[in-house]
Amino acid sequence: MKRYMNSVDPKRLIIMLIGNVFLGMGISIFKLSGMGNDPFSGMVMALADSSGLAYANFLILLNLVLFVIEFITGRKYIGAGTFVNAILLGYIATFFHSTWLELLGEPQLLWQRVVTVAIGVVICSFGVSMYQTSDVGIAPYDSLSLIMRNKFPAISYFWHRMFTDAFCALICFLFGGIIGLGTLVSALGLGPIIHFFNVSFTNKLLAKKGPPAKEDSISLS
Repeated sequence: MKRYMNSVDPKRLIIMLIGNVFLGMGISIFKLSGMGNDPFSGMVMALADSSGLAYANFLILLNLVLFVIEFITGRKYIGAGTFVNAILLGYIATFFHSTWLELLGEPQLLWQRVVTVAIGVVICSFGVSMYQTSDVGIAPYDSLSLIMRNKFPAISYFWHRMFTDAFCALICFLFGGIIGLGTLVSALGLGPIIHFFNVSFTNKLLAKKGPPAKEDSISLS
């Protein structure tokens, strides 16, 4: 562990941490809208409600299972960001959601909910850009589509990601979760905005010479 930490640029670690804070904030805003979260977060929330466990605690348990898969089949994707995202993201999202409820309450009108979703899109995209472009580890769920891409290279990353997201959305629906505008936007619309932040901000912050592979940057949890 000490050798790994010494080999990682502290700037990248800080950017990854900030990215996860913004990502958790974005997830909380999506939840506040009442119009659905990204497929994975929505599934976790639905399963957590059904099991009686808190969202953050259930997320850690599920990430533990997914981490075993990542460790066996995609060890190269494991890093500090893997553990920060897997362990802390749920608590960050819960903290911000409670804060919004206390300060603002839930949006009641349709236009307020739509605006909330739009804000969530921007915040989540910014967070994902910082967390993933820092390149210090991928969350267990995000690694699945990359691992599948490596195992079945004839199928593009896009379709592997679509499969995992569609599966999560189905589970979310079956367990009474919310499938709505937020879900649709998260599954289909985040990519271009994440790419925009990669090119216009995060790459410059990291002093990268070129944009990262787009396929590795279109994910949320």
